[in-house]
Amino acid sequence: MSSFVWGLIGPGAIAQRFAEAVHGLPGVQLGCVLGRDPARTAAFAARWGAQPAPDLHALLSDPGLDAIYIATPHAQHGELVRACLLAGKPVLCEKPLVPGLAQAAPLVALAAERGVFLMEALWTRFLPVFAQVRAWLDAGAIGPVRAIQSSFCFAAPFDPASRLYDPALAGGTLLDIGIYNLAMTRWVLEPRPGACPEPLSLRAEGLLAPTGVDQRVAATLLFEGGVSSQFVCAFDGAAENALHILGERGYIRLPHNFWEATRAELHAGGAAPILAEAPFRINGFEGEIEEAMRCIRAGRLESPQMPHAETLALQRWIDTLRQQLGVRYPFE
Repeated sequence: MSSFVWGLIGPGAIAQRFAEAVHGLPGVQLGCVLGRDPARTAAFAARWGAQPAPDLHALLSDPGLDAIYIATPHAQHGELVRACLLAGKPVLCEKPLVPGLAQAAPLVALAAERGVFLMEALWTRFLPVFAQVRAWLDAGAIGPVRAIQSSFCFAAPFDPASRLYDPALAGGTLLDIGIYNLAMTRWVLEPRPGACPEPLSLRAEGLLAPTGVDQRVAATLLFEGGVSSQFVCAFDGAAENALHILGERGYIRLPHNFWEATRAELHAGGAAPILAEAPFRINGFEGEIEEAMRCIRAGRLESPQMPHAETLALQRWIDTLRQQLGVRYPFE
């Protein structure tokens, strides 16, 4: 296949993982990098054999770039995605696409209007171990799903200027990590991507940081038939960080850091657990990158595995829970 060249905006920690995956894929390379700090940007570009871009206009005007990956703080996603779409550059943007549905819907509409590919980079949906989990679910290995339980917690010292706690950067647990709990709830329950049933109720309790963003959230979603999803996400504690899918006749467990899982367990029928191992080929980001490239090469405007409807529905859930907690951002 012909080569594929990525541009990158926001050379931070997550972008390092993206660049490592790009570097490990045949025929794929990082061509240009844009960041706020010239020295940091130059060092990042040199490490991955790319060139630093002097400004956004130069990046978007580069005819050698096939797509742009955005990994800035959440609050900056919207303006950058819009600029890419207006320039005709396909976009893979880190989750969350933007901090709220009011920003997400116009961007999805703009992508359709301009005929430009847009995808939220929710890499968990593309990890190989989840293909085995889906096979177990589709085969009825645990019977009908009755409940989902998950946690994503870590201790992050309070710093009002950090992206985790700064409301101007759209900080808070729901957008940063709770999105994984919600996304995988949707993934388990959906008959196809973007088609998860709407919950009958969404309820959140939590603790706000001194800056007003959500520091800890415990939420329950109730669906038709009494199916429930319960999760906790937090910046101020530890947890198992596992995902449990409970069924009528057994359960499936992703035992550690479910959002980057390489192992799954099937417990059913009183038999010994069945273990599935699916290591990353590179670092786990390769799945979403390959999906984006496949869709762009095929002329698609969205990914069938992470469609626009999925992004909008997920954002709607986050908005509802955030409103219950009383979290508002200064740019809303």
